[in-house]
Amino acid sequence: MLSVQNLRVEFGPRVLFKDLSFTVLEKERIAFAGHNGAGKSTLMKCVAGIIEQSAGNIVKPKHCQVGYLPQEGIHISGITLWDETEGAFAEAKEMQKQIDELSESLYELDPRSAPYSDCLDKIGELELQMDHFDIGRIKPRIESVLTGLGFKRSDFERDCSEFSGGWQMRIALAKLLLQQPDVLLLDEPTNHLDITSQRWMEQYLINYPGAILIISHDLSLLDVLTTRTIAFHHGRAEEYAGNYSFYMKESVLRKEILAKQYKAQQREIEKAEQFINRFRATASKATLVQSKIKQLAKIERIELEEEDSVMNFKFPEPPLSGHMVAQLEKVDKSYGKLEIFNGFDFEVCRGEHIAIVGPNGAGKSTFCRMITGQEEPDAGVHQLGHKVAASFFSQNHADELDPDKTVEETVAEVASRENAPFVRNLLGCFLFRGDDVFKRVGVLSGGERSRVALVRMLVRPANFLILDEPTNHLDVQSQEVLQNALKDYPGAVLIVSHNRAFLDPICNKTLEFSPGREPRWYPGNVSYYIEKLELEMAQAKAAAAGGTTQPVAQLSGITAKAKAEKTATAANTGSRKEQRRLEAEKRQKRNKVLKPLQSELESVEASIAEFEAAQAKLTEHMSSPQVANDSDKMMEATHAYQNLSEKLENAFSSWGELSDKIEQLEAELD
Repeated sequence: MLSVQNLRVEFGPRVLFKDLSFTVLEKERIAFAGHNGAGKSTLMKCVAGIIEQSAGNIVKPKHCQVGYLPQEGIHISGITLWDETEGAFAEAKEMQKQIDELSESLYELDPRSAPYSDCLDKIGELELQMDHFDIGRIKPRIESVLTGLGFKRSDFERDCSEFSGGWQMRIALAKLLLQQPDVLLLDEPTNHLDITSQRWMEQYLINYPGAILIISHDLSLLDVLTTRTIAFHHGRAEEYAGNYSFYMKESVLRKEILAKQYKAQQREIEKAEQFINRFRATASKATLVQSKIKQLAKIERIELEEEDSVMNFKFPEPPLSGHMVAQLEKVDKSYGKLEIFNGFDFEVCRGEHIAIVGPNGAGKSTFCRMITGQEEPDAGVHQLGHKVAASFFSQNHADELDPDKTVEETVAEVASRENAPFVRNLLGCFLFRGDDVFKRVGVLSGGERSRVALVRMLVRPANFLILDEPTNHLDVQSQEVLQNALKDYPGAVLIVSHNRAFLDPICNKTLEFSPGREPRWYPGNVSYYIEKLELEMAQAKAAAAGGTTQPVAQLSGITAKAKAEKTATAANTGSRKEQRRLEAEKRQKRNKVLKPLQSELESVEASIAEFEAAQAKLTEHMSSPQVANDSDKMMEATHAYQNLSEKLENAFSSWGELSDKIEQLEAELD
């Protein structure tokens, strides 16, 4: 499908990577991993043909189409949303136009003449090519993609210029998905998507017919979608035959192995140097000494890279607040004819960590401003609790920073006494390293200013944190620092974010905002919320098809009632001895039913590990110059790789079915 051969990219004295080689096979899903500035986006632009590499080649067949979605910078105007996305089928429309013109010309030709036959043949060829586009499904496909990405049908005839920057990126993504290039390059595609749209895109990409190369800080997406990872670190690129979680585990193992190899090599070098120094002046050993010197010169020295230090940041100890931290009572809020809240009640208590989710424009940011008292409701009451010290981060706060102060000065002026000595280290965790801390705020990009505003908030003592999209400009390492700090934070937290992997370990409640509907509570993290949302959609479909379902809102109550009845029954059964006997029988029954399935699952997992290891070896084999430059060997290796991929896919399917079956049985036997 596509081959990168000995690629080198440099900017002045800085070499992003050199001698980079890898192949992209049909339907592969590859993640580019590494910290910001490691070269991921640059490599993607090279593959897309936007920038030219310093050396090396990117080889692809003539028919291979490459589509690229950048992080930002797309502005579309002067055309409606529908017409812009319909442009994805420009080739099909042109073919249809030719067919119509040729069909018209048939009326002017003699059916017995050669031109008539030639015209019919050409129409036949064009219609065969049109079969690829499935012209009858173009309209429903456009509607499906646009609605999946969060557009309303009323948006279809709006001019693209009426949409904000984030929605412009969605338009570009919609058009790219409809074009279905053979190789799809996505640079942070989830940055401007809400959770519902992310979920839709995830499923769309899983079933995408072409190959996908993706850069993303959404670890949940990478783990579900990708089967191979290329990690960039200190000018080097390493391949891992698995998703992001596999890469994280495998990279630790590789570092451990390299450290052992380094120690062993250092011992050998030390022994050789001792021999040379000892017998250098001995005539009888001159030949052996020269031999040792030559051996030392030929050794390819193993170098251990300096590890990027990760700081364990802790929030300043917050002052103790009252039990009630903040409250909204019977709140109304509208902007002109647009009603955001109507009689909305909300209370957050000390220690609660709440995720705020929902599509853009549903009222999440308005809610954050009202709960902190920065914006007054049209009606109703807002109040903060006793001794509440609130700290609010939003993207707008970046514009309020003093442009004449340095990054370090901007953060140090608000730091608590405990955190003042660690300001520079903390800035390093959020991508301000070395001389970056001495830059004036006025010369920073919008993303950099946002990170400064975030660090300012983190070092200031507070017992109520409100974070509006805190991870938008953070790499994975910075997200991890913030996530770990929030896990242990004893105060109340409200986080507006669409990043499931970031939110799940932190939040134990989810508040959903949706246009035209009252906000709804979910007593669990974002993954729990998504499960309930999917269950609700399934029930709605079943109801539409004439099935009988119970309302989702009643499910938790019904489950709780059933469990309570079950517990009450168990409590009233005989003696403790009888109770233990019943529990033992229950365990035996569980083991009898589940053990064979669990053994089968372990066997499938072992097969998956074997297939992945074989794929890794084959990938390394295919990347070698001997194979890459030999079409027969490459074809043979490609077939072997595809065969392994099919086996791996079947194994994963079996694994999924067994996991579902075990989970279902465990629920039934509980």
